[in-house]
Amino acid sequence: MPNADNWQGDVLRDLGGAARRGGQRPGDAAHAVGTPSHGPDTPAPSPAAGAPVPDAGAPGRAGRSEQAEQAEQAGHQRQERPAPAPYAPGTRAPRNTPDSRPVVDDALTGAVRKPRHGEPLAARAAHALRRIVSSSAAREVAEITRTAEQLQQPVTTGRQIAVTSIRGGAGKSTVAALLGTTYAHYRQDPVLLVEADPALGSLPLRLGARSLRWTTGDVADIVEPQMSLLDVTGYLVQLPDNAWLLPGSQGRIGAMLDTRAYERVMVSLRRYFGVTVVDCETLPAEVARVALTASQARVLTAPATLEGITSTYNVLKWVKGLPRHVIEGTVVVLTEQTPRAGIDLGKAAQKLGSTGASVQVLPYDRHLAAGGAIRTELLARSTRQAATRLAADVFQLSQKRR
Repeated sequence: MPNADNWQGDVLRDLGGAARRGGQRPGDAAHAVGTPSHGPDTPAPSPAAGAPVPDAGAPGRAGRSEQAEQAEQAGHQRQERPAPAPYAPGTRAPRNTPDSRPVVDDALTGAVRKPRHGEPLAARAAHALRRIVSSSAAREVAEITRTAEQLQQPVTTGRQIAVTSIRGGAGKSTVAALLGTTYAHYRQDPVLLVEADPALGSLPLRLGARSLRWTTGDVADIVEPQMSLLDVTGYLVQLPDNAWLLPGSQGRIGAMLDTRAYERVMVSLRRYFGVTVVDCETLPAEVARVALTASQARVLTAPATLEGITSTYNVLKWVKGLPRHVIEGTVVVLTEQTPRAGIDLGKAAQKLGSTGASVQVLPYDRHLAAGGAIRTELLARSTRQAATRLAADVFQLSQKRR
């Protein structure tokens, strides 16, 4: 049983101890991205070309603890370990061991064009010039440092953040992916992204995963309290920066996830991960309602259109009827899906904010608008800043509810 006062240390020691028992030298194994970290008949592949890459210029990864370094080494070394049993000893075996399926059909990969940068070259050059000649560079660095400190605050128990929307195409999975990769980049403890939207959700694609095997519904019948983090991550898709993904389906139509299975997964996995970001179904789906009430903070995405603002405002009025902490712990993200929004974002934010929720804007970004795997080095500067501020604000809200 982990020490309740230092559960993160127990988890990292678990990883570090496994690495020492493996008898390998740090750095012997390649870091595989976008595939299950281990499992029957699963070879260790090369990194996915489209996997998110953290912004090398962002602060927050220096000065990492020895435990964090051991955890990262264990993540590398896990790729070279012999394939384990299909399920951990002492746990319930699933009815059928699923086959690994590709996220994108091979026939479609050739249709993907080269990813575009989030903003034109002229705009990037102008930003660089302003930073050189402007006195605001020091203020910008100070602001980034403060945000990084907020994101790196320790937690006593795992924080769960639910992301949902009123309709499809509102940027829900995109925002969930941005939040998860931001937390994984800045924090030293493990981060989990859960797809609770089994109806052909796009979170694995946005995160650059190549193949999927175990789903949220599968893991609900497998996870047991006595399992270690290494046991648990065997059923997850490994991502960069000590992060993992639990997909909602394998891309099959008709996949289901009921509230009992969702609750079992979230309760069982909470102790292993410092932050869990949940990509929920759209409201008013039952699992989404359960996720909203059970999480410590909520993100509601809405397209920056008149229709999106109107429907989101109506939902926020419903949320106001729930316990007060729900609306106070909710952030609305207005996603600009065209270069110029058709509404006054200031007035829209004021109207939505009158319900008690916070409101932020995710600006239009050519890279995000093109779809596919998110590569953070291609995001526009304004997008990276907005995503980091959003992650920090949402995390602060989650800390207020213990």
